[in-house]
Amino acid sequence: MTSTTARRFAAGLADAVARFPVADLSDPVTARRDLAALAAAAPAPDTAGMTIEDRTVPGEPGVPVRIYQPRRASGALVWLHGGGFVMGDLETEHPWAVRLAQGAGAVVVSVGYRRAPEHPFPAALDDAYAAMAWAADHAADLGTDSDHIAIGGHAAGAGLAAAVALRARDQRGPSIRYQLLNQPQLDDAQTTWSARTFTDTPFMTRDKAAASWRHYLGSAPACAYAAPARADDLAGLPAAYVASAEFDPNRDEAIEYAQRLLRAGVPVELHQWAGTFHGSAAVVSAEVSRLQIAELGAVLQRGLA
Repeated sequence: MTSTTARRFAAGLADAVARFPVADLSDPVTARRDLAALAAAAPAPDTAGMTIEDRTVPGEPGVPVRIYQPRRASGALVWLHGGGFVMGDLETEHPWAVRLAQGAGAVVVSVGYRRAPEHPFPAALDDAYAAMAWAADHAADLGTDSDHIAIGGHAAGAGLAAAVALRARDQRGPSIRYQLLNQPQLDDAQTTWSARTFTDTPFMTRDKAAASWRHYLGSAPACAYAAPARADDLAGLPAAYVASAEFDPNRDEAIEYAQRLLRAGVPVELHQWAGTFHGSAAVVSAEVSRLQIAELGAVLQRGLA
């Protein structure tokens, strides 16, 4: 990364770059350990007044979820963690889930889906879809109804969320009110300008994005349910919020997906966060990170209303 690029980072982010893990996806075990260490080093969120429950919902096999129930909730969110389809779990996503539940006043069902390369596509999608179907079937138990449930995620999790929405539309599955797509990973082709250009950006680079797709797809041919950017028709999908980071290989595919949703008649709110990089909201001390986290809660609250 050039010094000019570094100077353009939002206040508080540039100094944090060196503390981010390398995320070498050629070694999934080490990459998972590094991400877990990064999450463990973050300030613990305040969970006072919140009920948190771990359980397993039906699937093939059963899918572990963690349910966050704030004091007062209107609606629910099925949330899918990031990590390039390879990293991340319920523990690394704990701070995100707490802040979303608090910020939106919504029940959050965080999903511990199976990860690649041990479990390539469609394992993660099947788990995510099973969790969404369970949430819709048990909406009353979550303190809401089946018409007020959103699907969302960060990075690879956002790509999975988009795929769940596509599958639910096509298969006349559970009703989804809203999509919360934060820095979504959507396009295995990797042909956008940002995917071709960002070779040395923090945490996620072109090569790492390509490696994550290789792990996730395995020997399966790419399709719209694996890489939603491949979908021919986006009409009839739920309204969406799409956020992208300026210095992220995934930036342009997120923006282009939002534009395609708009052209298909889907209501969309798009926010391109200047000066940020993939996953930079983990630096919660930065002003821009606080703004991003607050906005996710606010737009989810509006989307569920």
